[in-house]
Amino acid sequence: MTERGERHVERSSEHFKIGPSQLSWDGVALHIDIDEVTVPIPRKIKGRVSVYPDRLFNFSTPLDPLGRHHWGPLAPSARVEVKLNQPSQNWQGHGYLDSNEGVEPIEVPFKEWDWSRSLLGDGSVAVMYDVQYKQGADQLLALKFHPDGQVTSFDAPSRITMKKTAWWLPRRMRSESSVNVAAQLEDTPFYQRAILESQLLGETVTSFHETLNVPRLVSPVVQGMLPWRMPRRP
Repeated sequence: MTERGERHVERSSEHFKIGPSQLSWDGVALHIDIDEVTVPIPRKIKGRVSVYPDRLFNFSTPLDPLGRHHWGPLAPSARVEVKLNQPSQNWQGHGYLDSNEGVEPIEVPFKEWDWSRSLLGDGSVAVMYDVQYKQGADQLLALKFHPDGQVTSFDAPSRITMKKTAWWLPRRMRSESSVNVAAQLEDTPFYQRAILESQLLGETVTSFHETLNVPRLVSPVVQGMLPWRMPRRP
């Protein structure tokens, strides 16, 4: 999407508008209406993504020792419907909605993180946040979000170093056995997103996984490339 200045933004308790695109909550689903143009090759993207939570969670936890960054899933498990007019595409599947909040730039405390979400056989969702800081010991969040609204921790398996991406980005995943990349969804100089197959809590799971490398993100070269990926409108 397009980064836009304050004059292009409007918000209320149930509505958030950014230029021609917007998000709205109707009490049942979060509807994301997209009206954008791709870059660097201009192409229209217009349509709606609807997120139907199985259950809403009021959960938040610090990601850093000073508590300046917080994360929490609003809907750890959800049904997602995608209906695009331009290009004409429609599909649906299992999804997730979370929130990240911070009162300082991300590059202040963080060096890297690997995050994953796995749907388990009992309908719960396991989330692992494996965080490396610029200073101090690493932190691991390993949490299960249950269909009845409970949130419990679990003992995560050891890290497994995975093959680097095409951009030579290191990544890792906690698994009880080997990890297989089922699909590489996104691969950039500072970020990767993939579908993995691994072992967790005695189950074979399909996990949504991401890696963020903060030093690469804030490097002058990458910062100069970002407008070609995400345009900016003051």
